[in-house]
Amino acid sequence: MKPILGSRGAVVASHSLAAQAGLDILREGGNAIEATIAVASTLAVVYPHMTGIGGDGFWLLHAPGQAIRSIDACGGAGHRVTPALYPGLENIPWRGPLAANTVAGTVSGWGIAHAYSQSAWGGRLPLSRLLESAIHYAREGFPVTHSQQENTRAKLAELQQQPGFAQAFLDGGEAPAYGQRHRFPELAATLEQIGRAGADDFYRGELAASIAADLARVGSPLDAADLAAHRAELKDPLSVELSVGTVFNQAPPTQGVASLLILAIYDRIRQAGWSPDNVEGIHALVEATKQAFLLRDRHVGDPATMARPVAELLDSALIRRLADAVPLDAASPWPAPVSDGDTTWLGVIDAAGRAVSMIQSIYFEFGSGVVLPGTGICWQNRGCSFDLHPHRLRSLVPGRKPFHTLNPAMARLKDGRLLVYGTMGGEGQPQTQAAVFSRYVWGGHDIRSAVAAPRWLLGRTWAEQSTTLKLESRYPAAVIERLRAMGHPVELAGDFDERMGHAGALVLHPDGHIEGGEDPRSDGCVAAW
Repeated sequence: MKPILGSRGAVVASHSLAAQAGLDILREGGNAIEATIAVASTLAVVYPHMTGIGGDGFWLLHAPGQAIRSIDACGGAGHRVTPALYPGLENIPWRGPLAANTVAGTVSGWGIAHAYSQSAWGGRLPLSRLLESAIHYAREGFPVTHSQQENTRAKLAELQQQPGFAQAFLDGGEAPAYGQRHRFPELAATLEQIGRAGADDFYRGELAASIAADLARVGSPLDAADLAAHRAELKDPLSVELSVGTVFNQAPPTQGVASLLILAIYDRIRQAGWSPDNVEGIHALVEATKQAFLLRDRHVGDPATMARPVAELLDSALIRRLADAVPLDAASPWPAPVSDGDTTWLGVIDAAGRAVSMIQSIYFEFGSGVVLPGTGICWQNRGCSFDLHPHRLRSLVPGRKPFHTLNPAMARLKDGRLLVYGTMGGEGQPQTQAAVFSRYVWGGHDIRSAVAAPRWLLGRTWAEQSTTLKLESRYPAAVIERLRAMGHPVELAGDFDERMGHAGALVLHPDGHIEGGEDPRSDGCVAAW
């Protein structure tokens, strides 16, 4: 398998129909932001168990000669959402109306990105055009993937009684079959309204009134005031300097700082002969992950309430101390921090060298499981990551942003290459990013094999709870046994296990040609021209 090549633009996404929708926009002269909106909206229809307009989104934006910018389209808890809503519970429920307790920010991200496209990148295509593919698939139907079928079956018992779920996602009470045509007519009308009236209508217009009525009908604590108070933010990303270049990621409330720390720690401790594919390299990356996650879970939450500025978490002296704490000959104890997640990542590069790394999510597969009856929106359950105990880093407080596993990535390498990469996978996102980056930059892989090669994942996945070090069974037996001998609690996974995430990557070379790699664990592709 060799990388997919292009010279005038490329798109990578976890569903082929979405990637092709983005390429159509590039062919029409659209820029990378415009293509991203087309991809993201199409994913919200054809990969509905993974993402949707009832979730949140984050963006990184690159243009030659300009500073990289980011978009935070994360919604906060509603003004009536307090621990009193959950009497006698230790945790917020994962499913149901009381899990639908934070504003959905994804559409606000589309809106601020579209405005930025027009003001800074010369964008000309109207939002209605960018949503055409999504509207078509929602109204006329799309073929169900194995992933949708299997996730619907696996979660049916806990979801089928949630408001609106059966009508939207089931066929005669059963999970739709692979290849079956599936439609979302109410969602098609909602997307048409967004295209016609603009993204702001979702929060402060006619559509907002319909959404608020829907939320009240199903029993969510969110209301019109919560929607009206929401705004996406255009801001600076996080970055860290490595020996090979600068890596960029998303600021809190995401775990982007952990993704940067893993690479920074590994860059400082790696030695001659280490490879991201051999025991020494895998062990070092796993131990760097532990150090990064411990720091993340002590400090990262809503940036408005963090006690320590995030820039301090990327201080070179702190990175050195974390690197010094990595044991090189044995596994350290692992306390198994908890998070979960369900997401789609996508990347776009256009003919002018502008690029987007974007991720959007409804958190767990199917989010809260609640589908709003009039608008067809499946609402996220991101707010179940809040802590019901007071005075903690991530305590539930009205208006507060929840902690996010989402974090899109980019890197400017010193030789002039631009790397756009990311993945879904909750707790696994920083780990898979580290695997892809390290294989491509230090491990001798091309970009496609860097994505497809066997992967490891420490701790919980987006599909289950566990504390093991999972290794795809394609790893050589000698690697598996040596890691066990070092004290890692190894659990074997499938050859191309979906729990390892749906990754993707694009590389823009200084001469203008583009390489891309998609994840064989997903239903995606690289679409290039």
